[in-house]
Amino acid sequence: MTNRTLNFEPDRRHFLALGMGAAAVLVLPGAVRAAGGAANIRTLAFDGDTLLIAGATLRASPDGGRSWHERPTLSPVSSIATHPARPGRLLAGLARGGVTVSDDGGTTWTARSEGLASGEVTALAVAAGNPDMLYAAIRGDGLWKSEDAGATWALAMDRPWLDAAERDPLTLASVDLETGMGGIWIYAGTEKGLTRVPDCFCRWQEVQPGNAMDALVTGDAPPAEAPLPTDEPVLSLASAPSAPSTLYAALPSGVWASQDGGVVWTQKAKGQGRAVAVHPRDENHVAALLDGTLNLSRDGGATWAALAVA
Repeated sequence: MTNRTLNFEPDRRHFLALGMGAAAVLVLPGAVRAAGGAANIRTLAFDGDTLLIAGATLRASPDGGRSWHERPTLSPVSSIATHPARPGRLLAGLARGGVTVSDDGGTTWTARSEGLASGEVTALAVAAGNPDMLYAAIRGDGLWKSEDAGATWALAMDRPWLDAAERDPLTLASVDLETGMGGIWIYAGTEKGLTRVPDCFCRWQEVQPGNAMDALVTGDAPPAEAPLPTDEPVLSLASAPSAPSTLYAALPSGVWASQDGGVVWTQKAKGQGRAVAVHPRDENHVAALLDGTLNLSRDGGATWAALAVA
């Protein structure tokens, strides 16, 4: 597949400030809304300084959205994850099933699905502090784990049981907390809200303040102080490698952020949130798909600039 480069000239940019709750957004005239190029975006990620957008196609921008380069994929991409310390190392969960890995920024891919159940890979995550440990959620199945960078997979546990039914993880994030098995917790966003489990895979639990392992053992802990809205699906989660307790979430009500592992959340932007990603070296450098437009923030969501996508 031939790479396409899409440019918009800097001297044609005119900014319009709009209020978005606690944030302000700068909208470029060339920014494409849901009817255009952003409509097919399902997931976002940072590969070092390069921003990735994936869905029906995979595209990469090394320059903050000024140009985009298409990358080949075996099928539409449902989920994507990157190596926090090795730019160019990409993992893609495919809508038609399976995980593929690239070591050259998406130019070539290798299937890494041995032992993995068939079905759409709805979510992927790289373990905090251990990039060779991967987690994948399979639609209608469960949570799967690989300890060898995707070479082999094994079932870790069933889907979370929420509101009297098993729920598919729509998104996954690995969070490094002081309490937990080796500090690793896996957070899952579902249609019924946020849940988490330590790497021992003993039991899903709500996100609660205090010692997370104590709460897991006793099953008795106070509720989160300022949780995400309970009546909305959590469509996308992103953890910040540079700040282990910092999380961002995309919900139908907008983009939210937490600095304490998900106990207290603050709304950073209003609108229809679909996907969110955070830079591996800067927890304030965030990308989000909001109201069908791709947006970038350099200040943790206080202000946003819309990017053109075609």
